[in-house]
Amino acid sequence: MEYWLKLPSVIRFIIIGAINAAISYIIYILAILILGQGNYQLCVALQWGLSSVISYTNQKFFVFMTKGNYIKEYLKCCSTWVISYILNVIILEIFVRYITQNVFIAQFISLAIVSAVTYVLFKFFAFKHKTEN
Repeated sequence: MEYWLKLPSVIRFIIIGAINAAISYIIYILAILILGQGNYQLCVALQWGLSSVISYTNQKFFVFMTKGNYIKEYLKCCSTWVISYILNVIILEIFVRYITQNVFIAQFISLAIVSAVTYVLFKFFAFKHKTEN
């Protein structure tokens, strides 16, 4: 655990983010298998909704390691996820319509792009600490 605490937050985010992305992607695949590929936008909405609590918990305790402020940080995370979700939906739609019709590849690429944006929003907004002067 001591080694983990010494890692920079960006490295911790990449590791935990990969785990969160894998969970999200599995939820997406299962939703596609159940609801069908024609419902890929509904599937991505389900994915984001179901994986948000897992992601929040992992980010709070394993990446940014903040204390307290549970509701405030969760609400900030929710606003971050709204931005990330909208970006995900737009990228997914562009990839499915114009680049590849494969909804699995399109979502994989979209998640990779959105993850970078999400890190910045988490670090500088959702889990930002007020510094003392």
